[in-house]
Amino acid sequence: MSQDHKAEKPKANPLKWALWGVAGIGVAVSLYIIGQAAINPRQEMGLKSLAKGEMAKLILPASAGAPPATSFLDRDGKTTRIADFRGKVTVVNIWATWCGPCVLEMPTLDKLAGAYKGRPVAVVTVSLDGDRQKDKAAAFIAKFANLDFYRDPKMKLPYDLLPPTSAMPTTVIYGKDGVEKGRVMGPADWSGPDARAVIDRLLAE
Repeated sequence: MSQDHKAEKPKANPLKWALWGVAGIGVAVSLYIIGQAAINPRQEMGLKSLAKGEMAKLILPASAGAPPATSFLDRDGKTTRIADFRGKVTVVNIWATWCGPCVLEMPTLDKLAGAYKGRPVAVVTVSLDGDRQKDKAAAFIAKFANLDFYRDPKMKLPYDLLPPTSAMPTTVIYGKDGVEKGRVMGPADWSGPDARAVIDRLLAE
């Protein structure tokens, strides 16, 4: 990433970061869609046909690429990376307890994970809560039987995505090959048929 992005990273004001992220959703989505439509003919096939209903905001990447090597922590503090889930369709959700839409959509991610239990699908919810909010975030995820707790207290992952995101929540979907297949910036219902159609398509690849 450029030094400019690093310089803009918020450090100590989660509320300001969240408000900025929500405000940036519309602009980020618009610019990203325009860019993809111009340079990515794959938008006209495959997953693009499934971008409807709750998945209407699904955006395909401009080109195939591996996930960032950015590490985050699991419940036990062990270093984890998105690449560790290669071989599974991996749904990475970036959230925080101070993000209202993130909290509201979490039960739907839990249902998505439950629907694919025993199949090569991983729903990885990565909290951006700082160390002081760690226990609160862990307790919240503990309410959901099908989700594990991961955290990125330094807030690096959203900025190391390509392109980076400021939207909260952001959910990035990776295929079994470890390549990003699409993302949704902003909340969605991940428990319904629209989301399952996307996962099923990727499982079939």
